[in-house]
Amino acid sequence: MTTTDIINRLRMLSTDGSKAERRLAEVILDDVEYASRAPIADLALRARVSEPTVTRLCRSLDCDGVRDFKFKLAQVLAIGGLYLFPEPLVRDERDARIVDAVSEGAARAMDRMRDIVDMNTVNTVADQLIKARQICVYGSGGVSSLGAVELQNRLFRLGLSVVSHTDGQMQRMSAAVCDKDSLVVAISASGEAKSIMESVRVARQYGARTIAITNPDSSLAREAEVTLPFVIPADTQLYKPTSGRYALLFVIDLIAMATAESIGPRVLEGLRRIRTSLSGLNMSDPGRPIGD
Repeated sequence: MTTTDIINRLRMLSTDGSKAERRLAEVILDDVEYASRAPIADLALRARVSEPTVTRLCRSLDCDGVRDFKFKLAQVLAIGGLYLFPEPLVRDERDARIVDAVSEGAARAMDRMRDIVDMNTVNTVADQLIKARQICVYGSGGVSSLGAVELQNRLFRLGLSVVSHTDGQMQRMSAAVCDKDSLVVAISASGEAKSIMESVRVARQYGARTIAITNPDSSLAREAEVTLPFVIPADTQLYKPTSGRYALLFVIDLIAMATAESIGPRVLEGLRRIRTSLSGLNMSDPGRPIGD
């Protein structure tokens, strides 16, 4: 189902509509909260239009009437109100403020994960990764897709057979060829990504083991056999990318290091080969991260 963006439609009417529509749209956009609560007579009076004009505008926005329109405005405020009425930017000391916001957000995200992570579960995940004949990692959306690709990047160099999928159809197809020697790692910040949950069900149907890195109270957590908690805290700094990426990378690095140490010295030969293969690309500095 496609959601109608009422705010965008109102903005279009405020410039392209009739004279009455422009006035009414401007009044609504100037104070969305007021418009979501005001009686139709008060709204019409403030915009200097008739009550039937208010009703017609509501219907032109695919609303059943004024009541439905006000309900949808209230939804807009609840879901995206922060983006409609952001606090003005303060340009003083802008560079230092940006550096502080990003670094402090990253530190808080990782501290939060450190407080809730269970290393017994991390070690269980590492053991299952080592035993699996094939590993499928699924992620959907910005943060989770980044995490899926990064987990593949961390595990293949340990000699594990791993592939990541961020496309829903590919997730489902790869899940369909899983078996009892397969392991699926599903990553989702919300834990409600439909493609990932369906793929986990498909993989389990064919005997695959399943691990979720997700919100522990989510549907995905209930679908998977093992869950590593991954929670993105609310962030009201609208111009800053979410710090949840750092929390996810923290979890992935825990998994990668625990897996490498569980495998033991055998992983070193693969890392040596990678280092050697990259030396021809002027990347022989032993202090440089491998392949990064």
